[in-house]
Amino acid sequence: MRKIYLAGHRGMVGSAILRRLQDRQQQGEELDIVTRTHAELDLTDQAAVRDFFQSERPDAVILAAAKVGGIQANNQYPADFIYENLMIESNVIHQAYQSGVNRLLQLGSSCIYPREAQQPMSESSLLTGILEPTNEPYAIAKIAGIKLCESYNRQHGTDYRSVMPTNLYGPGDNFHPENSHVMPALIRRFDEAVAQGLAEVVIWGTGKPRREFLHVDDMAEASLYVMDLPREIYDAETEPMSSHLNVGTGSDISIAELARMVADVTGFKGRITQDVSKPDGTMRKLMDVSRLERMGWKANIALSEGVSETYSWFKQNQDSFRR
Repeated sequence: MRKIYLAGHRGMVGSAILRRLQDRQQQGEELDIVTRTHAELDLTDQAAVRDFFQSERPDAVILAAAKVGGIQANNQYPADFIYENLMIESNVIHQAYQSGVNRLLQLGSSCIYPREAQQPMSESSLLTGILEPTNEPYAIAKIAGIKLCESYNRQHGTDYRSVMPTNLYGPGDNFHPENSHVMPALIRRFDEAVAQGLAEVVIWGTGKPRREFLHVDDMAEASLYVMDLPREIYDAETEPMSSHLNVGTGSDISIAELARMVADVTGFKGRITQDVSKPDGTMRKLMDVSRLERMGWKANIALSEGVSETYSWFKQNQDSFRR
């Protein structure tokens, strides 16, 4: 029986991966899935992480745990973001090696790439320019995670891999009115407009910036696909010091088009206007996903289908967002 430790199983991505692993169990695959809540195991505590790994001795590790937040949180608590994420990665990756774990998958973020990276952003763009200042501490920590995996592979012969997703959305997303990302923010805003009978919804900026969105269930499938790839296939498409993989759809949509899609899904019939006094941000952020496609994986969930499903999940769990 294969024992897998899933760190961060309560987060949006971690919970989606957990569902997929549990599906595999129900289909007859012999898996022992190990999880711990933050209260049970503080991943920034070096001694606690060491004791956990020496006791559990997992065969494989999926590192989906991280301290995450929006622009406001990143600006307000930069020291917390860089410290906690560096500690989580360092402790888990090092203790995984110390306890004999050969296969590990670390999840990162597309924010690792330079602010002015050529579009679409390929894996080779890493460390070629200045990062976006608003989330630089978090990005630095995620880059360090990639380099930790690569360094242990080079020195110790381990098989530690990294996947970098584009903008994620889906069940379990953060729908907070002040610090959520664009997709859940639009879903909540249009839903409230329908409930209140509003004739107009105003969105920030010109609506021209383009963004790529990946459903969290696709990210979970991609993570397990990469985790299970034979080493010779993974190594054939990567390099020892450029081993991470982009995960996305390879296509994007303007914010104005996304707003219209969300309006249709929520049943909003009024006007959508732009507040051009608000900033647009980066005009385009699109991932080059050709490396992972050559390995045999492509996203499956269409954006319209994913938005509809996410809205249904939001409505079913709406009461919890008002507490």
